[in-house]
Amino acid sequence: MRIASTLAFPVAALIAAMTCALQPSAAGAQTLDKVSFGTNWVAEAEHGGFYQALADGTYRKYGLDVTIVPGGPQINNRILLAVGKLDFFMSANTLQSFDAVEQKVATLAVAAMFQKDPQVLIAHPEAGVESLEDLRALTLFISKEGMASYFQWLKAEHKFTEAKVKPYTFNPQPFLADKMSAMQGYVTSEPYAIETQAHFKPKVFLLADNGFNTYSTLIETRRDLVENKPDVVQRFVDASIIGWYHYLYGDNSAGNALIKKQNAEMTDALLAYSVAKMKEFGIVDSGDTFKLGIGAMTDARMASFFDKMVRAGVVKPTVDFRKAYSLQFVNKMVGLELRPKK
Repeated sequence: MRIASTLAFPVAALIAAMTCALQPSAAGAQTLDKVSFGTNWVAEAEHGGFYQALADGTYRKYGLDVTIVPGGPQINNRILLAVGKLDFFMSANTLQSFDAVEQKVATLAVAAMFQKDPQVLIAHPEAGVESLEDLRALTLFISKEGMASYFQWLKAEHKFTEAKVKPYTFNPQPFLADKMSAMQGYVTSEPYAIETQAHFKPKVFLLADNGFNTYSTLIETRRDLVENKPDVVQRFVDASIIGWYHYLYGDNSAGNALIKKQNAEMTDALLAYSVAKMKEFGIVDSGDTFKLGIGAMTDARMASFFDKMVRAGVVKPTVDFRKAYSLQFVNKMVGLELRPKK
């Protein structure tokens, strides 16, 4: 028996070894799909869910080898998407998707990571303003891009006039010098800069809470990718959603470390402030996301915003806005179990 056992063991071991060779481990067997994702600005907390999904391995778990390509003042990643140099792009708001339809660019939005646009108007506490309408009496510092978009809505819906507007050059000094003025900004950043540099807490009015109901931080991709590789699109959307849940409600240190690596000017204090404001104002997780999950979009919401932009003269009524987006990849309750129970 000892001889038989001695002979049998190597044979069994050989068979087992051959079996393992034919069936590689799950990690070795998985072929990752390489995809590139372009953001629309330098790395910051407003991109946190994407960096978190990359840093904590969520993208790899979904079979993706993701490269994040940061944007910046001299970088137009949106063009790179259209010409096939990127697979996905983070668009600022729904207006860009409408514009793609009008310009016959073969891209579309497949998820909306922000339910609310972070755009705000900021005023001095001494100005005595308590509502959005009160801002009409102040000097307004608005950028060229703001004048072409949300300010047209302010004119149409809230009776603002261009007579009170001065150019905003992304320098807060003119606003700080004039207590009877207001300036544009993001709820996640400019108020923090004012508090830390000028040492007062400004009044903040989120346009999204006053009817400017565009989606923001949308994932755009090309139509050919949707048609030919829908599984890749679905996995990128799902993994990004999980990344945002982890970034908002879990340990986001890995995501923040990657953001700081990409953007040397980013600080822990600003990252923490931005995350807190995204939670406080429901920028990422509010409304439809409570039932449908982060990234949610609906036909009704798209139609509502399109109608507002038509009335404001920003979008032509002939644009077929339904071609600007697809609900194929969202509203599937992905990640809902990761939201903290209240």
